[in-house]
Amino acid sequence: MSIDRIRHAGLREKVMSAEAAAEFVKNGMNLAITGFTGAGYPKALPTAIANKAKALHAQGEKFSIGMVTGASTAPECDGVLAEANAVHFRSPFQSDPTLRNGINAGNIAYQDMHLSHVEQQMRQGFYGKFDIAIVEATAITENGELVFAMGIGHGAEAVKNADKVIIEINEALAEGLEGMHDIYADVGLPPHRKPIPIVGAFDRIGTPALALDPNKVVAIVLTNGGDRNSKFAEPDDVSKRIAAQVIDFLDHEVKAGRLPKSLLPLQSGVGNVANAVMAGLLDAPFEDLTGYTEVLQDGMLDLILAKKMKTASATALSFSPDALQRFNENIEFLKDKIILRPMEISNNPEIIRRLGVIGMNSMIEADIYGNVNSTHVMGTRMMNGIGGSGDFTRNGFFSFYVSPSTAKGGAISAIVPMVSHHDHTEHDVMFIVTEQGMADLRGKAPKDRAKLIIENCSHPDYRDMLRDYYDRALVASQKAGGIHTPHILLEALSWHQRFVETGDMRIK
Repeated sequence: MSIDRIRHAGLREKVMSAEAAAEFVKNGMNLAITGFTGAGYPKALPTAIANKAKALHAQGEKFSIGMVTGASTAPECDGVLAEANAVHFRSPFQSDPTLRNGINAGNIAYQDMHLSHVEQQMRQGFYGKFDIAIVEATAITENGELVFAMGIGHGAEAVKNADKVIIEINEALAEGLEGMHDIYADVGLPPHRKPIPIVGAFDRIGTPALALDPNKVVAIVLTNGGDRNSKFAEPDDVSKRIAAQVIDFLDHEVKAGRLPKSLLPLQSGVGNVANAVMAGLLDAPFEDLTGYTEVLQDGMLDLILAKKMKTASATALSFSPDALQRFNENIEFLKDKIILRPMEISNNPEIIRRLGVIGMNSMIEADIYGNVNSTHVMGTRMMNGIGGSGDFTRNGFFSFYVSPSTAKGGAISAIVPMVSHHDHTEHDVMFIVTEQGMADLRGKAPKDRAKLIIENCSHPDYRDMLRDYYDRALVASQKAGGIHTPHILLEALSWHQRFVETGDMRIK
């Protein structure tokens, strides 16, 4: 494996094995580890740390770490560390099954939070001191600057805040990534925070690499491995119907003169349905689109390659294997069309509000008044986390939440009387979209929203149940002294309880 990507002569002397680098990691340490939605995470060091933990546990010694990432990583990072019982704290977003099981079993303390807040809270010391930052990179320049990998996330802040830095240089990454990053890490803290000078979605405001203090770098590990690169499911009929609802609405807004034909900058959350919406835009009557998002997935990449989208800004590139190949083959064409930024910039609420970003995110469930749960199954079991959805929901020009109307073969309704966990309130959510239809909640009082969501978005198997609940809630709330937001408190979460007890929300 070549060390040519380490162009700084002094730092070449710090190359060592992952096992040797793992010796810097001690029990109880707090680590900042890069990784954002399956991209930019370290490939070798987590396994070495996990093996160290197993060996120490076998000797009856304690070993676990606190771990703050950008977002989700992969089985080679979150998974191996959780399986080795080597993690006692994790934040802010995850999607690994082994880690999730540890969180839901109560073995791993987990803080779910808005991604735009992470770097500020690191600067302010809310997480405590960071002992080590572990960062994946494409290269180190002659001047000792770090060229990030396919995901930046909180990487710049991690390097600045940690006492020591360990870098993995991944030879599998395209060298053409160099120059695609835009590192702006001069945000500051109140009361001296500076305005972020982005007035267009593709404005470059920083530098293509991050200056390193070579004295903080204690180890460099050479790797050659791909990112998570999960394959997306081909859009099915449900996903296509959801995408069509969104696209038809945007077309209506263009024709009404409320949106330009190029729309406004687009944000798409992770997952198959959100990716299907992006794919649907390939045949939509819009041109010169732009993206201002946190994760750039297959659908947005194909829009750029088809020249339907001019530019896109993100903090990570999360592709299927086929899309990664298209990206690498066209990287010279893409270099001036994609920007990768720290997540404090990609998810910044003020920029999102000012640019008028159109946000599209997935949900687990919505209630009849437009409150959305995007994190918890049956109210108590963490799925993945809120990620950046809250940043774009509260601050976007439009905020869409999309989901199939049922799950688990029809045993779960995505539209319920009351969500079992609140992530996005009725005050922020503008549109609920399922394959059944769309509810435009803007300018609507709670009772009006309820009627729209029940009639337009719920599955026919549950629609009469929702109508019955709402009608009885009107009577019950009248007796309780007010019907602004009608509910029967003893029944509001009974659908979830019925599923827990019987495996089906439906009354049989």
